[in-house]
Amino acid sequence: MNICNNEFEAKGEKKMEQAISHGCGCAHEAEKPTEILSDEHRVIERVLDALQRLTAVPVNQSLEQWRKALEFFRHFADQCHHFKEEKVLFPAMEEHGIPREGGPIGMMLQEHEEGRAHVKAMVAAVEELSTGTGAADEVLLTHARAYVTLLREHIQKEDDILFRMADEVIPEDEQREILKQFETHEAQEMGPGAHEKYLGIARELEAV
Repeated sequence: MNICNNEFEAKGEKKMEQAISHGCGCAHEAEKPTEILSDEHRVIERVLDALQRLTAVPVNQSLEQWRKALEFFRHFADQCHHFKEEKVLFPAMEEHGIPREGGPIGMMLQEHEEGRAHVKAMVAAVEELSTGTGAADEVLLTHARAYVTLLREHIQKEDDILFRMADEVIPEDEQREILKQFETHEAQEMGPGAHEKYLGIARELEAV
């Protein structure tokens, strides 16, 4: 049984490494921008699982894990992943007739802002708990649970609806150009070694 478990964990780790390297810094290996974004979703989901587990243990015993999870969400999920959607993919979809206002893009952008508000509140709560200046446990847990629910539903909508629309309306030559823009963003905004760093954080949190 232990051998089987170890094999399963090894396969899961390999898939996560492929996803995060494919999605963050290796756009040339993908054929479509949505492949990269979907791969990144898989990594984000695994850290969401870790965050949910953190809500079930005493906060004062796991503040370092909370900090790592929030760093992952602030930088990998938002600065890396959401930037690609907001600054590159969504504008390309708009150019091909997918409306922002009153359409799926507008909804996704609104949910991005909701997610940022939850993360900001969690960061403030962790800081308060770290300094011992208040009792922010319930605030932290409330926002964490809301964030997990929001992001899981958000990811499903993007994977099942929005990305399929993008694949249909954006021509192949433009999709290749978007992949290049993804690579440029990685180099300029995230810096070398970023995906390895966040893979490491994800790996640590999976052990929680």
